[in-house]
Amino acid sequence: MQILQADRDALLKPLQAVTGIVERRHTLPILANVLIEKAGDTLTFLATDLEIQITHASPEPIAGPDFRLTTSAKKFSDILRAIPDRTTVTLDHEDGRLTVKAGKSRFNLQSLPADDFPLLTQSHDAQAGFALPQRDFKALLSQVQYAMAVQDIRYYLNGLLLVTDGNQVKLVATDGHRLAFAQMTLDTPLPAAEVILPRKTITELYKLLADSDDTIDITLMNNQVRFAFGGSVIVSKVVDGKFPDYNRVIPLDNDKLFLIGRQALQQALARAAILANEKFRGVRLAIEAGRLRIQCNNSEQEEAEEELEIAYGGSGLEIGFNITYLQDVLAALHVDTLQLAFGDANRSALVTIPDNPNFKYIVMPMRI
Repeated sequence: MQILQADRDALLKPLQAVTGIVERRHTLPILANVLIEKAGDTLTFLATDLEIQITHASPEPIAGPDFRLTTSAKKFSDILRAIPDRTTVTLDHEDGRLTVKAGKSRFNLQSLPADDFPLLTQSHDAQAGFALPQRDFKALLSQVQYAMAVQDIRYYLNGLLLVTDGNQVKLVATDGHRLAFAQMTLDTPLPAAEVILPRKTITELYKLLADSDDTIDITLMNNQVRFAFGGSVIVSKVVDGKFPDYNRVIPLDNDKLFLIGRQALQQALARAAILANEKFRGVRLAIEAGRLRIQCNNSEQEEAEEELEIAYGGSGLEIGFNITYLQDVLAALHVDTLQLAFGDANRSALVTIPDNPNFKYIVMPMRI
């Protein structure tokens, strides 16, 4: 029985929006599937890993009967990607099989019952809700997400802290070696709330957000967060745990301050990194009156040195860092000038944007 006929892109784009969270290997085989549902003229695709659930509706109205079915997310996506653009795709469903036809191509896929597909139970106890342009929220995420931990045993670090406080939204990420903080001010005051969002949620959300003025609606609940934007709805569980007090790690008395061009520093570090130790990735910064020297060396006794002019007249300092932690923040910010603030060789450095209190990046030194 024919259930659907549509342009290939009308199926592929919403399908790709949800398949990023599908796990290849899972204890529940049906979680490798995508739930495809048609009600009225709206076609929706839904995927979940029981921690995150993404739903995406096709933007165009689609004719045909109502139906619900599940099929392999990866195989269906691979088939649609392999079909040429602007091809009409026909779906038939009968006896637990989904047949995909396009031109003279024909694919028979297994289909599992839609009623067996596990859905995330959505909570309705909203603590705080707000809306802002997708472009602004994506920019805020880009300033902090690189500092999230990866598979740390301190599970609460494998995510990102989202805080609402007065009329401010704050995002914080740390892996224990560096911390990134960004905030923005909204027009309306919000109730105080904070949640830790899993790394996977942030990664998928960032991929789907558009660089546009269309809004994203964010709702914080006791154990979930809901993001609704551009035909997509992401519902995510939150990480249970206590995030470190980020205010305590921000150094307030670093007295060796200077401004530096972001691009010039980024390029100098990229060149020096060529000869950095592959395992430890150390870089030595020597701050002197009027200049910043950057040195990297490796286990083969090879050495790279760069020198940048700076407007600095204070006392000298030699300090070591993981060069990747410096490169990450320089790549994430799109400004011309940064302020660097140092204390002594054992104290964390502070990176800020001049005349902008909404961003801070703290990085711990390392012994070289």
